[in-house]
Amino acid sequence: GYDARVTDAEGNEVPRGEVGRLAVRGPIGCRYLGDARQADYVKDGWNITGDSFTMDEDGYLHFAARNDDMIISSGYNIAGPEVEAALLSHPMVSECGVVAAPDEARGSIVQAHVVLVDGAPEDANTIKTLQDHVKATIAPYKYPRDIRFIKELPKTATGKIQRFALREGK
Repeated sequence: GYDARVTDAEGNEVPRGEVGRLAVRGPIGCRYLGDARQADYVKDGWNITGDSFTMDEDGYLHFAARNDDMIISSGYNIAGPEVEAALLSHPMVSECGVVAAPDEARGSIVQAHVVLVDGAPEDANTIKTLQDHVKATIAPYKYPRDIRFIKELPKTATGKIQRFALREGK
């Protein structure tokens, strides 16, 4: 069989319910022979999947985000897709994309790029309304400290959000 665990960046297991990196091991695994990338993906026999998960008290795994979509702010692991889902549950939000933005005090902050529905005002009141909505929907520390209104999200030909473009301000 296979074993799975949720770890921090150093490979230590995190407490149940905390977000961390999924590591798996078993009779068949992934190896990059002669490739320096193996050091990033295989540690002490554990394959690091590139995904962030939580493990509940019963040992069930719950997907949080791709590791590169995780935002670490003041030591908290924040899954961008979770913040996006909270924003999308507000009737003024048509689409959104969430990324990490550098912050001197916190390391990173949650930055949301929001496409509003037609007629919704792009103003400070709307920003506060959306921030308060996220605080009430998920853990308050996960709210976007920076909200930017845009007309459309940058996307690939298949419709996936190009988060790198949001991070680069494109």
